[in-house]
Amino acid sequence: MKLTSAQAAKLLRKLREERDALLRQEQRSYVFNATASENIEDVRPDYDYRQVNNKLEELDSRIRVIRHALNTFNINTVVPETGMTIDTLLMYIPYLTDKKNKLTAMAARLPKERASVRGYDQGIVDYVIVNYPLDEVKRDLEQVTDELSKAQLALDYINSTVELEIPD
Repeated sequence: MKLTSAQAAKLLRKLREERDALLRQEQRSYVFNATASENIEDVRPDYDYRQVNNKLEELDSRIRVIRHALNTFNINTVVPETGMTIDTLLMYIPYLTDKKNKLTAMAARLPKERASVRGYDQGIVDYVIVNYPLDEVKRDLEQVTDELSKAQLALDYINSTVELEIPD
């Protein structure tokens, strides 16, 4: 079966949700409570251990096959705009995001701002003063923001257009 990685991810999510629902249903039915006065067969939930176990094994196997195909695709597919494989890019994007967040906080600072007033009657004022060139930080922030956007768009394009083979 040929799918894009975005389609494969959606299929994986669907299979995991189906597996989770089956596990929740199994947990509610593999044991049950009954009072001594009840006929146990009247309150016994419908549960077939072998059938449920076989279905879980089938879902787990399918999930493993799809995950392996996605992992192999991510390791071997180079994103042309970046020169990196998808798996490397998936590690690089969070790095860029963290760097952008740090630079955003730094760029938002005023060169000098009042931090606190100590000794109210003495009029002592503390200031927080930046110890870096704000203009350089703002340039770096713009560069990182552009690089992050470029990486995300390139990855989105590959994920939605390039197909991978998933064994049946």
